[in-house]
Amino acid sequence: MQEVPDISESETWVIKTTLRERYREDVEIQIADSEIRLYPSDRHLTACPVWYWEKEGCHFVIFKTGTRKYRCQFFYRPYQQYGTGVNEYTDITECVVSLLQAQADHSAKERGDL
Repeated sequence: MQEVPDISESETWVIKTTLRERYREDVEIQIADSEIRLYPSDRHLTACPVWYWEKEGCHFVIFKTGTRKYRCQFFYRPYQQYGTGVNEYTDITECVVSLLQAQADHSAKERGDL
């Protein structure tokens, strides 16, 4: 079974800094573990560390799936899950910025702004 490295302080700093720039305030981030399939063909689940935060009724998750490998999604309810269209990122900054942009675009579309 593949071992996924722990979250680093620098990765968390990037996320916190990006969220502060977006929302103009500090956002509480929780760090947890999740079990996911790293590949669709996997029969077993792999434990991965995740960053989680909630803002304005939306829940955000970034999964660390390997060394410099990240997946992300946002959701409003368990049956309303959305992604960025990119399966995996190799840069945490690109991952969090893309996630925030995808959610902002989705929100604007739902309001009829787009």
